[in-house]
Amino acid sequence: MSDVLGLVLPFFGLILLGFVAARITRQPLEALGWMNTFIIYIALPALFFQLLSKTPIERLTEWSYIFGSVFSTYTVFAIMFVIAVLRSSGEIAESTVKGLAAAYGNIGYMGPGLALLALGEEAAVPVALIFCFENIMHFTIAPLMMALAGDEERPAATVALEIVRKIAFHPFIIATAIGVLAAAIEVRPPQPIERLLSYLASAAAPCALFVMGVTLALRPLKRIPSDIGIITPLKLLLHPAICYFMLSWIGNFDPVWVYTAVLLAALPTATNVFVIAQQYGVWAERASASILVSTTLSVFSVTGLLVLITGGYLPPDLFP
Repeated sequence: MSDVLGLVLPFFGLILLGFVAARITRQPLEALGWMNTFIIYIALPALFFQLLSKTPIERLTEWSYIFGSVFSTYTVFAIMFVIAVLRSSGEIAESTVKGLAAAYGNIGYMGPGLALLALGEEAAVPVALIFCFENIMHFTIAPLMMALAGDEERPAATVALEIVRKIAFHPFIIATAIGVLAAAIEVRPPQPIERLLSYLASAAAPCALFVMGVTLALRPLKRIPSDIGIITPLKLLLHPAICYFMLSWIGNFDPVWVYTAVLLAALPTATNVFVIAQQYGVWAERASASILVSTTLSVFSVTGLLVLITGGYLPPDLFP
């Protein structure tokens, strides 16, 4: 238990420090602009590239693993979407945001830091694969569902090009693609560049977690939606359970890869869900509340999951 606390306290402690600092200094949310730029466009891409480029190429094409992880995420999305549609008499736009709130975990800011801290550098490859393919799905599903709801007023071709642009030019996905290419042709950067990448990679997780705490502090909880009672257990409990079952059923994967996927599935709602909700003017305030509540409760659920993993209580395969 002390080992788990040693993992969890620094991790959630950085989020708490960001939260407290934001409440004390009262800086506006816009002040995070350059920090977010550093994290999204420089530090995390450097981390993904550095670790992927050192990985044997055959380990980067685990399609059954990718399928199991993404399928579990969209099973949870479908469950919440159907529940929300039935409860709202067919409201598609709000139901889409609610579905994303239950399925879209904070795998960008929280994922790399927690997985690498808990499971070591071997977790980097599955983190990058899950991040890329799940975000491709997220970037696709949101505008498509909003178009189906009638809230997307742009022509279909414009929407399709926007989806392709978001996928092709996302810095994490670009860094992953370059890292995979470097691994395939076995190219290593010169030592000075390698050292720079190491500095940037080491800054990625602390900065991302601190910024997340600041963001939570500057989006105060004003209104708790009734759906939070469904969204939170789906996100924090059912999502990792389905992911664990799916990966056990599909094949015999490396235990670190299984635990990484389950850990990422257990993370709270991503702040991008609020961004999507705000972009379409649908359920934005409630999406913010879902992020805050699920993040707070994840302190306990993620800690419990880490106890199961590190204590050997969770076998890497349900069907050995």
